[in-house]
Amino acid sequence: MSARTLVHLLRHGEVHNPGGVLYGRLPGFRLAENGRAQAETVAKALAERDVTVVVASPLQRAQETAEPIAATHGLEILTEDRLIEAANRFEGKTFGVGDGALRRPRNWPLLRDPFTPSWGEPYLQIAHRMLGAVHRARALAEGHEAVCVSHQLPIWTLRRYLLGQRLWHDPRRRQCALASLTTLEFTGPELTGLRYSEPAGASDPTVTGA
Repeated sequence: MSARTLVHLLRHGEVHNPGGVLYGRLPGFRLAENGRAQAETVAKALAERDVTVVVASPLQRAQETAEPIAATHGLEILTEDRLIEAANRFEGKTFGVGDGALRRPRNWPLLRDPFTPSWGEPYLQIAHRMLGAVHRARALAEGHEAVCVSHQLPIWTLRRYLLGQRLWHDPRRRQCALASLTTLEFTGPELTGLRYSEPAGASDPTVTGA
């Protein structure tokens, strides 16, 4: 009989970002105090779960979100590069119509193709690398549960890919709040369920950064 394994995709907590920039893969962006509290809340929510593997994106905010969960279960954090935030050519800039990078005509060509997208890492590439990371975590935690700490766009892109939905989308409609869990259920290697929860509460999907 095939083992049942859960892989929880956890978006990191709120980030300290006083400049309001799109921080992407830039180093040095840590959790805000509220983000640390969100991470602790999720750790408490998962405390009685059968978590045997904790994996995180190499970015600081993801590693810090993973820390209380790993500590609760007496585990080391495994770093997984494939869980990293999507590459974005607006990284380090404020992003908005009329008040940020979009007001500069030299940036407009980056918006020519929203379906790939032209300003960053292709959606399909994101989905494929995330799926690889998830199956690695599933294999490591076979018969138990794994937590993979990642970022809003990669998690949402993988979710749409698994559900057979088109990958380009309206960012304002992403169901992936800060410190939320997108839980994938596997029977053997086969995906048999998907659910979503917000143990740390809701947040605005359009907040700068991911």
